[in-house]
Amino acid sequence: MKLFVGNLSFDTTEAELEELFAPFGTVAEARVITDQNTGRSRGFGFVTLKNAAEGQAAIKALAGKSFSGRNLTVNEARPREERQERPKRSFSGSRR
Repeated sequence: MKLFVGNLSFDTTEAELEELFAPFGTVAEARVITDQNTGRSRGFGFVTLKNAAEGQAAIKALAGKSFSGRNLTVNEARPREERQERPKRSFSGSRR
């Protein structure tokens, strides 16, 4: 089960995130999402646990819990929506 974890401290590491969720079951993956340009944390991440029962236990225990001075948001991750392409801008016109 994949979980969304929001309101993370910008200093939270993937190892700390994995350690936080380990008591609830087998952590298959723990990722902190970073900005592509700066490499800084965006304040959220995803944790994948082995099964739904472990995921539900983690949600129940950690949602709203203080971690690194911030109250966590923890819920089941929704599938990523397809991004719509932005319309291409034409620069062929003259600006005189």
